[in-house]
Amino acid sequence: MKKLALPILILLLMSLIAAPVFADAGYWEGRERDMRLVLSEAYYRFVAGEVGEARSLVDRAYTEHYQGDFEQTVRNLISGARADNIDEWFDYVRTSLGAGKSQQEMREDFNQLNHLLSVTALRLDGKEEPVAVTRSWTKTADEMAAVLEQAKARYVAGDPQGAKDQVDVAYFQFYEKVGFEKVTLNRISGARAAQVEYQFSAIKKAINNRGAPEEVNAALDTLATWLREDATLLDGREESAIVVFLESLLIIVREGFEAILIVGAIIAYLFKSGNKKRIPSVYWGSLIALGVSVIMAWILNRITSVAGGQNQEIVEGATMLIAVVVLFYVSNWMVSKVEAGAWSSYIEGKVQQGINQSSMFSLAFAAFLAVFREGAETILFYQALLANTETYINMVWLGLGIGCVALVIIYILIRVLSIKLPLKPFFLGTSILLFIMSITFTGSGIKELQEGNVIGVTPVAGIGSVDILGIYPTLETLIPQLVLLAVTVCTFVIQIRRNRAAVRA
Repeated sequence: MKKLALPILILLLMSLIAAPVFADAGYWEGRERDMRLVLSEAYYRFVAGEVGEARSLVDRAYTEHYQGDFEQTVRNLISGARADNIDEWFDYVRTSLGAGKSQQEMREDFNQLNHLLSVTALRLDGKEEPVAVTRSWTKTADEMAAVLEQAKARYVAGDPQGAKDQVDVAYFQFYEKVGFEKVTLNRISGARAAQVEYQFSAIKKAINNRGAPEEVNAALDTLATWLREDATLLDGREESAIVVFLESLLIIVREGFEAILIVGAIIAYLFKSGNKKRIPSVYWGSLIALGVSVIMAWILNRITSVAGGQNQEIVEGATMLIAVVVLFYVSNWMVSKVEAGAWSSYIEGKVQQGINQSSMFSLAFAAFLAVFREGAETILFYQALLANTETYINMVWLGLGIGCVALVIIYILIRVLSIKLPLKPFFLGTSILLFIMSITFTGSGIKELQEGNVIGVTPVAGIGSVDILGIYPTLETLIPQLVLLAVTVCTFVIQIRRNRAAVRA
């Protein structure tokens, strides 16, 4: 049991990394409250039929409270895109006052402007914006549709970059930031979340290629329709204890399974090869990765501009692709030991010095990347789940706890089964597992870079998404995976032939 203490500690530490942080009101929040008071008076003037006075008050909120140091600070500390978005919402509300809208519709417009100002003030005061506010997903979909309408208008007006920026606002500031993507993945399917994400990419590709306005508008309309369909489905699912529990359980098991599989295989390898004294290095690599994951999640949560959202995708994608290289190297090294004769020769040559420093670093680094690759994302998933759970917070922690126990059991099974397996099937199975993981990480890593606008998207018809295997319907993900698969097969054949030749010799 003593040998299992550290991996169990690693897993249970995950229960401490999703707690929300609270802080007192700051300077910019006070300034935002002043604007809100003026905007509230504007709404009530509208209700009283004084449209002209309502419009004047909106102008006053903008010129006296937002324009000037508030707007400039937003541009300096957050982004020009956020400042432009606020400008556009002031214009939109001002125009809507004379558009014959109902009181309910105007209240929603004012609420959206107030919400945008509120989260911006939080950011300026150095606080985290809420990952999600308890709200209907239909309302979120409507807000996103309004941003997509602005993208249409900019594209038609001959401003493709502005249109692309608005699409990024819809994706990074809404679909990702408020947890729409994560709740879609958890409650609908990973394939649906991938379909929506690739529609965002397809729209940006059409804009970059200067597609006809009709083409771009049709793609934007399709996206808005899908978002509203998903929102209707999500809002129709009443929150229950079992649903919240299962969401929490699936998050930790899904995100932690790959890491446990890789770390467990590496630990089993060291144990079976007689290098038990090296095992703590892998544990330390995992612990350090967990700590770095917490720091990275905090950093990503603090960065709320569009560029920050892109940076998150780029960091995740780059981490996965580095992991591909390390896993491919480790798995190739292991497969060279498949034949019992080759392994006996290896043991005889290394028994005095154990695994060399280069190989040990690769094993520990592989464990680090496996945990880090999942860690930050797991934290962000749980923060979104907590923010979107109204009643059953305790079920979130119960699901997390049971999920951690399940991962510990998986780890123990890997250790137990590896001890009983003969050498040849153990090393062959471990090598194949790591090769598969490298192919999976290749697809997932490139997909993250596509979402971060680093790599383009070329759709492939007739192929669906298989999230668990990192398979996505684009040439940019499939071609590298096929190349890696071909290299993998060749490597296996060459190594096994070498091993058999060495045994015969």
